[in-house]
Amino acid sequence: MAQRSPARPPLVDCLIEDHRWESVGLEELAEAACVAALGGLGLDPGHYEISLLGCSDARIADLNADFRGKPKPTNVLSWPSEERGAARPGARPAPPRRDPMGPTELGDIAIAYETCAREAREAGRTTADHVTHLMVHGTLHLMGFDHETDPDAALMEGLETEILGKMGVADPYAAEATAAPEGDDGRRV
Repeated sequence: MAQRSPARPPLVDCLIEDHRWESVGLEELAEAACVAALGGLGLDPGHYEISLLGCSDARIADLNADFRGKPKPTNVLSWPSEERGAARPGARPAPPRRDPMGPTELGDIAIAYETCAREAREAGRTTADHVTHLMVHGTLHLMGFDHETDPDAALMEGLETEILGKMGVADPYAAEATAAPEGDDGRRV
């Protein structure tokens, strides 16, 4: 769990819509994962804010339909607060501009309970480890990383593996993780 000084507000503002998330400890897992992801990029998490929705498959299917035209559940969705991205495939996106008036809003993440629990079971991982991976993954998306091209996927997966390793979470892309679930773009997530 991330240790936070009393002076620093939480990085993650969590709204739990599906109360099954409470038994998983979503708020604590998300805070730790998002702090680790930003720290892994050399950023001070105290300057940023992320909104998180812990929801059901039905809710995320509606969001996926509304925003991506894919009316089916997925594990995690993210919406950056501003357009970020690498100038060339395999390059790191530029860090966001900091808001001098307070924390910089990085964007929103939604995560679906049923899909995450099923994927964790199928991959032989704990739900906590899988959720931690998905929160790191979603945070990297908010920072402008993607996995649309092979060089971008290699960069993002390498960062995820490094960040998760520092958290004590096994590499989700390792050879023995052949049952790793695929996102709705066909790439392992």
